[in-house]
Amino acid sequence: MLDPARLLLLRELADRGTMTAAATALGRTSSAVSQQLAVLEREAGVPLLERDGRRVRLTPEGVRLVAHARIVLGALETAERDLRAAADTPRGPVGLACFSTFAAVHVVPALVTARERFPGLRVSLSELEPPEALAALRARRCDVAVRYTYDLVPEPGPVAEEFTVHPLAADPVLLALPAGSDLADTVDLRDLADTPWIVGSREDGSAALVRAACALAGFAPRIAHAVDDYHLVLRMVANGLGVALLPRLAAAAHAPAAADIALHPVRGPELVRRIHALTLPAPSARPAVDAVLTLLRPPAA
Repeated sequence: MLDPARLLLLRELADRGTMTAAATALGRTSSAVSQQLAVLEREAGVPLLERDGRRVRLTPEGVRLVAHARIVLGALETAERDLRAAADTPRGPVGLACFSTFAAVHVVPALVTARERFPGLRVSLSELEPPEALAALRARRCDVAVRYTYDLVPEPGPVAEEFTVHPLAADPVLLALPAGSDLADTVDLRDLADTPWIVGSREDGSAALVRAACALAGFAPRIAHAVDDYHLVLRMVANGLGVALLPRLAAAAHAPAAADIALHPVRGPELVRRIHALTLPAPSARPAVDAVLTLLRPPAA
């Protein structure tokens, strides 16, 4: 069988006209090219080159073989391009663990886009709060875990040493009050020192954020309710049962219930919920995971 690498040398000689030019184009010496073409002649069993003064030219058989070489080499180049494209095309399953508010506002549109843009990509969503999402990632029950942290709340652990961290968004945290409240647009938390507060049930979540923010304002909050369902929080705030610190995404995810509340920035340090995607360190990029990470980033991030 004829060697494709030697057919490439013959094609280059036909295209460039001289042994020296063909050797230069391929990064070889003229003698090395000449030796390989001599081997190709033995493989073909017919003379492919003939002397023309100090140069060589193709014999009729050499011309015919060049025509075949173009077809063979073209097919091989097409095969290589096809395989590279297949390797770079996002496909296969990707497990995604994410908390509900980011999932409602950003993950659902990302899943729709993934279905339309990458038919071979299968993203499976599991609704999990950050601690459970990290546990799932550690146990390799998912490929991507989306979690949040609050600027005023200490990091629960050195996740950057264990995972690869991909920033996604900065979600402002605002004070939720009943609509029509007579407080200023930017609220001083000291004005709420005697007001009941609604926090989440996790001590390292919104409860820790409320305590930290109120401590900066010089008082300890009067926590009256521990509620994790944002829809329920919004209903309670709207009915005057307490105030809450609410991420803007939570209001967007529960827009109908948020119609009866007002969101106010807090005076002092800006309150922000940082949202990140975490993946396990990998020696090489996975097109499927990379595609999911790209789709998860909000347009303004």
